[in-house]
Amino acid sequence: MSTERVNPPELSRPAGFSHAVVASGARVVFLAGQTALDADGKVVGRTLPEQFERALANLLTALAAAGGAPSDLARVTVYATDVEAYRAHAPELGRLWREVAGRDYPAMAVVQVVRLWDAEAMVELDGFAVLP
Repeated sequence: MSTERVNPPELSRPAGFSHAVVASGARVVFLAGQTALDADGKVVGRTLPEQFERALANLLTALAAAGGAPSDLARVTVYATDVEAYRAHAPELGRLWREVAGRDYPAMAVVQVVRLWDAEAMVELDGFAVLP
């Protein structure tokens, strides 16, 4: 698989995402939304960063089980119940992302939602990856 991150100079400098990702490969993996559920199906983490870290780990676990790696992610959508809180924690969330997934950022969006499936969940991540 090959990926090319495209960040045109005409657009604002991206921080923690890429404006576009051109991916070519043989397999596309669609990743279901992941929250901070543990193996028993309970939401863990009392803070947004704790929940984000677990949701990202869950997303990457599903990706790894399909044969992928974080660098294969082409698109991720973050659903947050409080975008202002998400923005306030952005530096920490970015650090967590880099520690777990590296700096090959996918195209991303953050969307505020009224609530998620699990009422205790503050954040959910879904996306897709392109594998060789």
